[in-house]
Amino acid sequence: MMRSCLRPIVLLVAVAVCLSALTVSAQTTPVSLFNGKDLTGWSHFLVDPKVPAADVWSVRDGVLICKGDPLGYIYTNAEYTSFTLVVEWRWAPGAAAKLGKNPNSGVLLRVNGEPKPKGVPRAYEAQLQAGSAGDLYGFWGMPLDGPADRKREAKGHELLGDMNGVRKIEGAEHAEGDWNTYEITLDGPSLVVFVNGKKLNEATASNVMPGRIALQSEGGEIHFRRVELTPIRK
Repeated sequence: MMRSCLRPIVLLVAVAVCLSALTVSAQTTPVSLFNGKDLTGWSHFLVDPKVPAADVWSVRDGVLICKGDPLGYIYTNAEYTSFTLVVEWRWAPGAAAKLGKNPNSGVLLRVNGEPKPKGVPRAYEAQLQAGSAGDLYGFWGMPLDGPADRKREAKGHELLGDMNGVRKIEGAEHAEGDWNTYEITLDGPSLVVFVNGKKLNEATASNVMPGRIALQSEGGEIHFRRVELTPIRK
């Protein structure tokens, strides 16, 4: 009698364990957004529509190369809300000297709305400008909050609209020409970033909404070799 009663309980426990395993698997299976061969799954926007995307973005030996001019970005065709995104990048050797200033780019998150004519869309940004990786921004009215001593704000900026930002705690970038790793977790209203294994910033109060992921062309040759997303399912 006792043995027959235990059988349904054991079965229920086994089913629960299997469902739990499936849930964890669904949450932790990474998706490569860049296939190492071409820009399948991506579209582009450039402020000069006469310039072909291939003149700005190319793939060589598994590396995605962005020349940095003109201003614009490539963006995923799919939209994502909450996720962890790992991006590996480096600045081309001599990029700063050639440009005469720190080269610039960014990882854009929850990109939404129509493209802006000057090239920076409504989105959140994990900054990639050399020396500033780890800074976080919300453009065109996208809210973002953080410690008062590290907050930045601008109203009616011609390129960024109403901008909210949170500066990084410290620097953690490698030398020009060496690879860096960004780990960006956008989970509901929370945005947390690590650079090369160091937690550099955390912001709150972001808009929770689906949007595209984008990589900027913003001045200076930059390379990417890993763009990998793990969805966070609620």
